Amino acid sequence: MLRLPESMPMRTAIKRAELLVRRDATLGTIAPELAAVYGDRRLVEEAGGGLRLTYRQAAKRVCRWAGGVRDRVEPGDRVVIAAANSYEMFLLTMAVSRAGAIPVPLNEQMRPDEIRHVIADSGAALTIRSATEIDGAEPVTEHPQQRPSDIAALFYTSGTTGRPKGVELTHQALVGQVVAGVAWPSALRRDEALYALPIAHIMGYVVLMGMACAGIGVFLMPHFHPIDVLDAMERRRSSIFIGVPAMYRMLAEAGAAERDLSSVRLWASGADAMPAELAQQFKKMGALATVPFVGPIGEATFAEGYGLVESAGGVAAKVSPPFLNLGLGDSVGFQLPGYKMRVVDDEGNDLPPGESGEILLTAPYAMAGYWHNPEATAATLIDGWVHTRDIGQWDENGYLYVRDRKTDMIITGGYNVYSSEVEAELQRIDGVGEVAVIGIPDDDWGELVTALVVLEPDATMTEAEI
Repeated sequence: MLRLPESMPMRTAIKRAELLVRRDATLGTIAPELAAVYGDRRLVEEAGGGLRLTYRQAAKRVCRWAGGVRDRVEPGDRVVIAAANSYEMFLLTMAVSRAGAIPVPLNEQMRPDEIRHVIADSGAALTIRSATEIDGAEPVTEHPQQRPSDIAALFYTSGTTGRPKGVELTHQALVGQVVAGVAWPSALRRDEALYALPIAHIMGYVVLMGMACAGIGVFLMPHFHPIDVLDAMERRRSSIFIGVPAMYRMLAEAGAAERDLSSVRLWASGADAMPAELAQQFKKMGALATVPFVGPIGEATFAEGYGLVESAGGVAAKVSPPFLNLGLGDSVGFQLPGYKMRVVDDEGNDLPPGESGEILLTAPYAMAGYWHNPEATAATLIDGWVHTRDIGQWDENGYLYVRDRKTDMIITGGYNVYSSEVEAELQRIDGVGEVAVIGIPDDDWGELVTALVVLEPDATMTEAEI
């Protein structure tokens, strides 16, 4: 039988299909597997003359660095990655995993005492501050023996509710949920995402992994400076920007409206509530497409997401398409495929739309637990459901709204009072500027609801009037 030679596009399509069908890629295997799909396509370019790598070049570095790690640790050891915020840090997590160890990416914004705690708590056998420390070894060419359900990495929480805790995330959580991005028709267009997020933050990490799987090149800026970001976006004609609301505010204040950002097709935000007016402004700065001899037409899409470290990133999202005001406002959107979410009262009963309670979630991508912290795990992961400690509610259309943190709840006279709701009501009063609502211990009521109010300039108002 005549056998026709396989063309390069056909081999690429086969590799792409294998990744989609098997769904068994892990942190230790993904770099070579993506190199087999995308080859010499550009993966990343860093600002300031930093790294510029194709998928193939990146995979070679991962395999080589894995050899240096394997020479220094045993399988299952934790390896803290204390490198600067760069694509090198991202590749180092893959190299550590390929060596059979568990990477612990360290956020450079952590305080010195938090850094010491992470190193001690994880029991790290090795701390890597630069890839030069482990370079030069024989590359690890064979795939590690890893299952999607195995612990892939430890991501430490911010410590807002105590000492940072190591969240155990599996390969399925970090890779499996985004590997379907290889189905994105990247060959039809050359998108570029401008990236200025912290890589050791779960949002930043999953965004990078998703872009890599989708074949979308990244221009990485290690630190966010609004003028520099606007300059780069305008000069490079980037088509995607993903940030947090604070970044968008700073971009707007730095004169984004006066720049030519019509190359942007997608704006995306997460980690905090995005004001609808601000999202609408950026939609209008971008464009749906650029037509030869005509120029940019329409407006960009704006997407928002809600997630947490314990869920390995986003669990709910919404999209505001061009020309429509849908998907804007206070809601964080619909739950994403693969996740199940509930809003419950203090007894664990599901609440109807319009009533506030704690948000619970479950999914194959959710955390396995907190590293060596059974008490915290038992308090958060109950009957397979992650208790987020976020207070939220559904509406009649299935949109989820996040209203407060449970730790910000004030219990007064047996009633639950959410500080954000009181703050929102006070800020409706003319003349009221900034507001913070707290609970003050009281022998009779348990806590008294107390508001700290800063009036707007020239406003005069008494406590009684407020």
